[in-house]
Amino acid sequence: MPQPYDPVASPFRPLLLRGVRRVAVSGRRDEEPVDVRLADGRVAEVGRRLAAAGAEVVDAGGSWALPGLWDQHVHLGQWGMTFSRLDTAGAARPSDVLDQVAARVRELDAAGAPRQQVVTGFGHRTGAWWEPARVDELDRVSGGHPVVLISGDVHSCWMSSAALSLLGLPPRTGPLEELEWFQVQPRLLQLPGAAEQNEAGVAQAVRAAAARGVVGVTDFEFAANHRLWPRRLASAALPLRVRAGVYPELLEEVVALGLRTGSPLAPEHDPAGLLRMGPLKIISDGSLNTRTAWCCEPYATSSAQLAGQPTTGTVNYPAEQLADLLRRATAAGLEVAVHAIGDAAVGAAADVFAATGARGSVEHVQLARVEDLARLASLGVRASVQPVHLLDDRDVTELNWPGRADRCFMFRTMLDLGVELRFGSDAPVAPLDPWQAMAAAVHRSGDDREPWHAEQAVTAAEALAASTDGVPALVPGAPADVVLVDRDPLAEQPGSAAVAAHLRSVQVLATVVAGRRTV
Repeated sequence: MPQPYDPVASPFRPLLLRGVRRVAVSGRRDEEPVDVRLADGRVAEVGRRLAAAGAEVVDAGGSWALPGLWDQHVHLGQWGMTFSRLDTAGAARPSDVLDQVAARVRELDAAGAPRQQVVTGFGHRTGAWWEPARVDELDRVSGGHPVVLISGDVHSCWMSSAALSLLGLPPRTGPLEELEWFQVQPRLLQLPGAAEQNEAGVAQAVRAAAARGVVGVTDFEFAANHRLWPRRLASAALPLRVRAGVYPELLEEVVALGLRTGSPLAPEHDPAGLLRMGPLKIISDGSLNTRTAWCCEPYATSSAQLAGQPTTGTVNYPAEQLADLLRRATAAGLEVAVHAIGDAAVGAAADVFAATGARGSVEHVQLARVEDLARLASLGVRASVQPVHLLDDRDVTELNWPGRADRCFMFRTMLDLGVELRFGSDAPVAPLDPWQAMAAAVHRSGDDREPWHAEQAVTAAEALAASTDGVPALVPGAPADVVLVDRDPLAEQPGSAAVAAHLRSVQVLATVVAGRRTV
């Protein structure tokens, strides 16, 4: 069993993993079990029949050992809150959501809940809806309760009039979208009971992530993450590596504090260096499901049906403003993560990386032109992608971007061009589960249908390489972040469907972060 985690224990007591079969992201593996000694946050020694020499010994029993898994794009607070929110993911139309809200309100009223108790939901995707979401219709079923309904892509929020008033927002007829919504989202923690529920959800999310072999995340929550995570470490001793992202609204504060990408956030309480400053996150366009991703060609649905939205999507930051943000971040030593889902947005991101010399990643890269991917490769800009999105967005892509699906989620093309891939979930948009992500990238189908553009599939070894934060193998000098699993995840299988099923079937036996067991 893992020992209670103590963030200020330094130096760490050595840990000896006895009898493991190492799997490298190249596909190479140990034929016979070996012992792996972890000390001072690193792999110190690998060999057979190593002496314990005061180390805590874990008998691995011939299980398979991998470098620790990372999720490079999460909104951890939002993900944690989904465990207690009304699940609206199956809604095919606005009336389906209204029925769910009405049922929840009846439950609250029957239990004698106060009128100020908030009903919060998450998961519906409006990209295939043909009717608008209206505030007055939500008011009719809310029973006076404040209702906050966050879309499954987190790019819009449908609120009742009571919720708008509670948050100090003026009346409106439809949902908040894009920057208007992102600026309001942190204020949700001001709703009754929300802050406590958020922190409980984060703790639950961290435990669930560790159980899937996750040792680290890049957290892009809409919050002061550089301040929040040190408090969490001190109060709850959460055993996870975190790169804390920052948004433009707090860029000057981070710069004034002298924080650069990779800077420790709590050195006095965190000798293992679990908490580090991450990149500046810029959401340059919207999303497919909100029909706001910025595209070179119009959406197939009409502007009237989109309630007046621009048919090619939304530009959240004009080119000059985007370039200014990248220059300021680069001058301060921060990497940049530019959210770009539509092909026009990906092209604009390549433009601004080239113009400013900034380092970092483009997040999502959902629809792209090959020539822009080639530019990302030449610039050394990473592609931070979320493979499970291709399962969720398969049908809505064909509806809104017909004839363009061959340029969606081009993982094979990216690798062949030399773009470095990093996998994530974008939780809560998709579950925080690297095994699901790897399976989706390999097979590109989540049901009985044939793979969706199978020519863009990657191998299991390539998927694993995109999931270990650039660590290729458990060799001396590698971080002491290890996952023990019950089977070789790279064992050969007869076809991509079988490979995906095999990856999803892997069971995590133990997770080790900085030399300490967390599972």
